[in-house]
Amino acid sequence: MFAAIGGFAILMFAGVPIVLAIGVAALFAIEFTTNAPLTIVAQRIYAGMNSFTLMAIPFFVASGLLMEAGGIARRFVNLASALVGWITGSLYMVSITTGTGLAAVSGSGSADTAAISAVMIPEMKKRKYNIDMAASVIAASGALASIIPPSIVMIVIAITGNMSIGAMFLGGVIPGLLCAFAMLAGCYIYARRGGAVYRDAVPFSFGRLFLALRDALPGLMVPVVIVVGIIGGIFTASEAACVALVTTIIISCFVYREIGLRDLPHLFLKAIALSSTVLIIVGTAAVFTWIIATAGFPAMLQAWLNGITDNALVFLLIINVILLFVGMFMESVSAVLILLPVLLPIARSYGIEDIQFGIIVALNLSIGLITPPYGICLYVASSIAGRKVEQVARAVWLPVLCMISVLALLVLVPGTATWLPSLFF
Repeated sequence: MFAAIGGFAILMFAGVPIVLAIGVAALFAIEFTTNAPLTIVAQRIYAGMNSFTLMAIPFFVASGLLMEAGGIARRFVNLASALVGWITGSLYMVSITTGTGLAAVSGSGSADTAAISAVMIPEMKKRKYNIDMAASVIAASGALASIIPPSIVMIVIAITGNMSIGAMFLGGVIPGLLCAFAMLAGCYIYARRGGAVYRDAVPFSFGRLFLALRDALPGLMVPVVIVVGIIGGIFTASEAACVALVTTIIISCFVYREIGLRDLPHLFLKAIALSSTVLIIVGTAAVFTWIIATAGFPAMLQAWLNGITDNALVFLLIINVILLFVGMFMESVSAVLILLPVLLPIARSYGIEDIQFGIIVALNLSIGLITPPYGICLYVASSIAGRKVEQVARAVWLPVLCMISVLALLVLVPGTATWLPSLFF
């Protein structure tokens, strides 16, 4: 067990790709610390990926790529601009609102960050916004895709923890919206103190809002179809992903007509490449978690935590610190697959509900998307902004503070995550 964990840590910090670090560490541990045959590796990889529910991932990824290429993302920006573009710090407000809307369609933080950055960064530079703060806010807006349904991370959490995907999706709605509102408030306060550069001369107009809403309405149907279909029991998460993809194709190709059917093969190949990365990690992580489980690590960790405290809040405080640290260095799906099978049974022993704990994990790892040194959304936003990651990282304190405040509320008030699912499940 310690050979697997130690080997994984060494390989990861040495810069080895995460999937190889997991797989090589697991292979080393099986060969030199157990009597299990190496054929167990192939068996566990197959078992880890042999899930119908995992089929939702490539379809949601493809739907997100179509959303960006087919004009849905741009219309979401226009709608957000009409809705909040008159408020002080308007471009921050538009970025956050757009990120919230895109998160309800794609489920991919890095893709949403790229889409928002491409539209907003040039305008922010033109208006002389603090570009480091702008990039950090856009990165955080994209990171909302991990907590607002349909989230790929939440799908993996639900599968790994044997939870209802529909309940997980609903559990993320209120925390996700609270994160968005917290960032809106934080950016408003920041902009009020930032001087005239953040004042917007364009007044609010119901006519402009109506036109933008009418233009974006077909794209807004995608999240409605997903959530209503799953909650209403019309289809499973995987079937919902297929329906979302078909809906996105129809809207992009036949309603907005910004791409044609000939563009679909290229987008599908890109979706396959992105999805296969996730699924390979799922397979190799299954071997790693099997080694940890058979070595009795969950029981050892539970005994250690029980020796420290029998208070659920103290336990969650410790877990939040661990997850925030892990999120700084590890990709979200990998972190879920390695840590959740160990931590969830312990959380249950403290009387913590599965949905609350799952959303806590998702929100922690969402914060990890904007915290260096890993912070993939931070890298994407800083790259498009033409700034060094170190420069943008100095401004990331504002969105991180806003998201941690929601995390604290989620820990102290379990109903923040569990109330909405309790109405339907």
